[in-house]
Amino acid sequence: MLLRNLAYLDALAREQHFARAAAACHVTQPTLSSGIKQLEEELGLLIVQRGQRFQGFTPEGLRVLHWARQILADTSSLQAEASELRGGLVGRLRIGAIPVTLPAVALLTTPFAERHPKVTITVLSLTSIDIQRGLDEFSLDAGLTYLDNEPLTGVRTVPLYRERYYLFTASNGPLGERATVSWGELGNLTLCLLTPDMQNRRIINSNLAAVGISPHVAIETNSVLTLWAQVHSGGWSSILPQPFLHLLGEPEGLRAIPLIDDPTHYTIGLAIPDREPVTPSARELFKLVGELNLEEGLDLPPLPKSRRG
Repeated sequence: MLLRNLAYLDALAREQHFARAAAACHVTQPTLSSGIKQLEEELGLLIVQRGQRFQGFTPEGLRVLHWARQILADTSSLQAEASELRGGLVGRLRIGAIPVTLPAVALLTTPFAERHPKVTITVLSLTSIDIQRGLDEFSLDAGLTYLDNEPLTGVRTVPLYRERYYLFTASNGPLGERATVSWGELGNLTLCLLTPDMQNRRIINSNLAAVGISPHVAIETNSVLTLWAQVHSGGWSSILPQPFLHLLGEPEGLRAIPLIDDPTHYTIGLAIPDREPVTPSARELFKLVGELNLEEGLDLPPLPKSRRG
């Protein structure tokens, strides 16, 4: 069985188009089609639904695709393991991170890069659902996401920090002089939040609903950079976790006010596939985070107890 034929199959699944898959593999379309046909003949199974254009995989083809991805991932891991034995870890570390964790990612990638300078690190901003899919399909080595709300399956995890929320609002706004704010006081604010497909937004909606608040959301975005730009303009308020305060501080004209009386607290952690062997890069990252204290790195203060400042 030729590994390149498995790679053709994986590319076809990603691109959903024969010509684009062939281009991604740097071969002609007839070469790719012939390789997949050869794989079908070798296995005695119909893998791809036949038609003038790509129409999907047969049920048997989906099973073959899963094995193909696992074999390709294991081959890549073997190559990385061999390189490490020859003199240091090489290859790629692929991390999927939910948007609200992006300001904290450097606290992981910086020490990892110092230990393993030959590894190329890729960080992708993804939803928690996409992270689960990437871990299942071997396109990610690790995920940075919630551990205890809509938890992932088939993974090993290590907690990093407990998420604490702040109200980012204009210093001359109605709550701008407060030392702390409760969730029940947010009903009259015009908010800018992440889109509902983001788990963070679902948590915020749940917290507000728990105190009887139906938020006035004027702007939704799946980009944390866009969200921050809107808040920075002073026209909107937002609810963001501690890493944003750690990274950006309090810009002029804005206040970051701790939200107290959280109905729930959720933990951000690292997840890697629960399988053996894991990729060497995932193994080394998992080992590293066990030595770190991100709570301390993010300068997380004690949770405030007073309702009013």
